[in-house]
Amino acid sequence: MRILLIEDTTDLGEAIREQIAADGHAVDWVTRLKQADACLLTTPYDLILLDLMLPDGRGLDFLQRLRAADNTTPVIILTALDQVSDRIAGLNAGADDYLVKPFDLSELSARLAAVARRYQGNPNPVLKVCGLEVDLVNHAVHKNGQALDLTAREWAVFEALLQRPGTLLSKTQLEDRLYEFGAEIESNTIEVYVSRLRKRLGREVIETVRGMGYRLAQL
Repeated sequence: MRILLIEDTTDLGEAIREQIAADGHAVDWVTRLKQADACLLTTPYDLILLDLMLPDGRGLDFLQRLRAADNTTPVIILTALDQVSDRIAGLNAGADDYLVKPFDLSELSARLAAVARRYQGNPNPVLKVCGLEVDLVNHAVHKNGQALDLTAREWAVFEALLQRPGTLLSKTQLEDRLYEFGAEIESNTIEVYVSRLRKRLGREVIETVRGMGYRLAQL
């Protein structure tokens, strides 16, 4: 997933960014709502992590503006505000989940995955596709009962294709799922990961449309 993190506390922001990257997601981290607005103008995000108290405004107002503009990107609120009334206000403003600081980073990973599954229309954490059994929670893939080891980046490419079965994804769209702003990307990076995935999953699992991109095969 490509995730926008809006958090002004440096230590927490760094920890969250490292956790998300370790899960195989790309994350753009900003500390101001103005920066978040700029990011949203240029980049389609799969999920937003939103602090409520930012130096240049209230996260709740930002969320309300987002929903008023018909932006349906999933939002998880991260905040120290722990009153029931705060939770109700956040959820009523359009948040999909609400996590009170301090929280365990593993719980954050689990909530990210759960919200993403709901938006994909499949709350089941285990999928069966192309002869594979895919555990979306543990990022595990089994073929004929055998576990297949995928790196975080390999999983990120595979997950992007899983989320849109049968849909053609361009090289640029896949790169956006792997790398944050400013990252250096080699020209053949996606080709390398697709090649590795085919060796592990089976060549027939990922189809190539020359000059256009890749898609999950309908097997």
